[in-house]
Formats: sequence, C-alpha cells, structure tokens
Amino acid sequence: MSIQECQQVIVTVEGKGDSKQHAFASALGQIQKKMMQESEVILRIEPIEVNVIEAKQKTYKERFLFFFFPRNKTTYHVELEVTVNVTTLQVDEVAFTQEMTDNPEGIQIPVISKKI
Repeated sequence: MSIQECQQVIVTVEGKGDSKQHAFASALGQIQKKMMQESEVILRIEPIEVNVIEAKQKTYKERFLFFFFPRNKTTYHVELEVTVNVTTLQVDEVAFTQEMTDNPEGIQIPVISKKI
C-alpha cells in the first residue's frame, strides 16, 4: 500500500530584488510557500520547467538631501510560471489503531484509607 502521490502542478510566482539573481531567487523561494498552502505533507518539490511571464528593470536616480551624491538605483521584478513535480503523502489513507489511555497530564490522587 503506497501512500505517496506524484503530480505535476503549474505555479505562478513573483519576485523582486536589487539584482537579477536576487529577483529570481525570491520568486523561486515562494514555490514552497504556495505548495504548503495547498497540501498537508509534502515530501519533494522538483521544478521541471520555468517560463518567464514578465521581467522588468526599473532604474531611478537617487540623491542625498535632494542635491548631493546622485546615483542610479536599479530594481528587478520577475513573474514566473513554474511547472513542478510534487510528491505528497496521503495522510487520509493511513489507518491508525486506537487505544485508550489515562490522561498523561492529569494528577493521580492516591487512595487513602483509614484502618481502625
């Protein structure tokens, strides 16, 4: 009886960063967060194919106190469509055995009897 299930899922993620590498790393780091929202127990997430939907580069001039030390700042934004192989555990298919025990957090009061 196998409780593993493997399926292909398409996930859309976005990322921002000061460099191209940071933007892609930020986007790919969100795959696990999105997948954890959809299923309970994930064994493996394996990206198969990455498609770039949108890639933007924004450049602006930054100045200290509005006049001094002008410099160009660049930020990158990417939106990716990632095809992922996801291996999950089907917890609902596992048959658990039941056993009744005393409450482990309860206090057991000893029985005191008076002998006359």
